[in-house]
Amino acid sequence: MPSDLDYRSPSTVDHALALMSEAPGGAFLLGGTDLLPQMRTGRRAPSVLVDLKRIAELREIRETADGGLSIGAAVPLADVETHPLVRARYALLAECVSTVGAWPLRQRATLAGNICNASPAADTAVALLAFDAVVGAVSSEGRRTLPMSRFFTGPGRTALRPGELVTDVVLPATSRGFAGSYLRLSRRKGMDLATVGVLVGRSDGELPPRYRIALAAVAPTPIRAVAAEELLEARGPKAAAEAAELAMDACAPITDLRGSAEYRREMVGVLVRRGVAMLERKARP
Repeated sequence: MPSDLDYRSPSTVDHALALMSEAPGGAFLLGGTDLLPQMRTGRRAPSVLVDLKRIAELREIRETADGGLSIGAAVPLADVETHPLVRARYALLAECVSTVGAWPLRQRATLAGNICNASPAADTAVALLAFDAVVGAVSSEGRRTLPMSRFFTGPGRTALRPGELVTDVVLPATSRGFAGSYLRLSRRKGMDLATVGVLVGRSDGELPPRYRIALAAVAPTPIRAVAAEELLEARGPKAAAEAAELAMDACAPITDLRGSAEYRREMVGVLVRRGVAMLERKARP
């Protein structure tokens, strides 16, 4: 770690933006569970850390006017995982959050930090994609929103502009009540990045039900398998095998120390079929 690193801890968003404008080579700090290891290895070398955890508005989980949920950028993952409204309305997000590291890490890591790190294997990203979540951001030029479908631009890259600060992640009311599972393969039990992650969800309160299939660690960014979703919505669970093939076609996996591209693609098909079958078993009286 550099010995001359500057550290600032503002108490308002405006102050945080002002500090970053004074130090363009700086970085915003939330939990630091990704940023600090990257600094130790020399992958990141910010001139100043602007810590956002003292900003009260970023530490809130609150209901939006239309019945959705806003999760502040500085809310720890542990709070997201255990929050009663998240568990009641967006249970798949709580399930995905529970797979990130260990409980002590989730006491520090944040939802916003997890997606800003932009790992293709980000476990929380699949739920946010499935729920059509929106990222709120602010800069000296004003506020804007970014749909999760356009948030990731590549491994380690997002659509955020230099100096832009994520304020919250908003789960829309239209995505409440999706049931399903997050099926995850890794080299070992415990803390490890996903080799393959597949979320399969369905909104049973609608006719016909909406399906969601989101994939992690099998493309340059987390992705939705939209063609597979549309097939299931049109033909139901009897089309699970064909939907699995479409999900496999949506992948662009790599071969690395966690698994080969061929293995990853094949496992996407296996897990999509398994996820649809699990939905059917849950639906039976």
